Amino acid sequence: MTSHKKNLLVTGGAGFIGSNFINYIHKKYPNYKIQLLDALTYAGNLENISNNLKSNGHFQFSHGNVTQPDIVNQLVSDSDIVIHFAAESHVTRSIYDNSLFFETDVIGTQVLANAIVNHPVERFIHISSSEVYGTAINTPMSEDHPLNPMSPYAAAKAGADRLVYSYVHTYGLPAVIVRPFNNYGPFQHLEKAIPNFITSALNDQKLTVHGGGKSLRDWMFVEDTCEALDLIMHADSKKVVGEAINLGTGIDTDILTIAQKVLGLVDRSQNLIEHVKDRPGQVSRHISSTEKARRLLGWTAKINLDDGLQRTVEFYKNNKQWWEKFLWMKELWGQK
Repeated sequence: MTSHKKNLLVTGGAGFIGSNFINYIHKKYPNYKIQLLDALTYAGNLENISNNLKSNGHFQFSHGNVTQPDIVNQLVSDSDIVIHFAAESHVTRSIYDNSLFFETDVIGTQVLANAIVNHPVERFIHISSSEVYGTAINTPMSEDHPLNPMSPYAAAKAGADRLVYSYVHTYGLPAVIVRPFNNYGPFQHLEKAIPNFITSALNDQKLTVHGGGKSLRDWMFVEDTCEALDLIMHADSKKVVGEAINLGTGIDTDILTIAQKVLGLVDRSQNLIEHVKDRPGQVSRHISSTEKARRLLGWTAKINLDDGLQRTVEFYKNNKQWWEKFLWMKELWGQK
């Protein structure tokens, strides 16, 4: 596809959703210049980025933290669109080590928003999280659902979410707040439930399920998220700026069923499932309303759970060298 060249700044783009987004955008808009700012914490990996993009002159990597004003201002001043993924994102870790979550998720977002006030861009897409809602009070969860974060991670994301909203109204920031529900797919770190299940099953290890495994989540294949972000990036500003938009499928599935489906896909015994105690701050149900995304973007998720899980299992089957180096961390953090 040919298109007017744009300069994108993607923070945290070496992580799971960010790297899938960068690869998606490069494939669709090869003329776009992509600047990546990433601290390369344990969850960030430049191997996730397409080699074709890294070698074609349209890609620039800056190793740094979104909390650093000097580098952030410099990169924003050379950008048309900023997509802000950078965040600490693991619920269980946030319970035991939460200061970094507030520093990265809230202060980092403030530094980035201030840079955009000083160096205006066409659009600022802030990646929030469905975790800001807490457990569903009413279903499906619309963008007007109360924000009741139930873990330090969720609280940090809620703080950043509302900070961006305040900058829209105080400084006229051209921001869109995006609240993805539970994403899964290639290049997801093993600390998260689905890759944890898949890699455990491939290694004939126990799949640990919190409590009874009845917590319900709206699971969305990452490619659908990338398509929605593309539409948000190019939508008429009058439609989307200042809005919070959920990205989900509108279908929820409990975690025990996910574990069972994974075992079926890798041809392992259901006896590998092991129940462990529930973690603190557990959210019992998340399911997205899809009405607003459909109305504003004409978008709905296309990839159903069985197809998405099949594609994800194939990735982990075929890329053992990518994930085996993370195995030591699995016991440390458990799964989301």
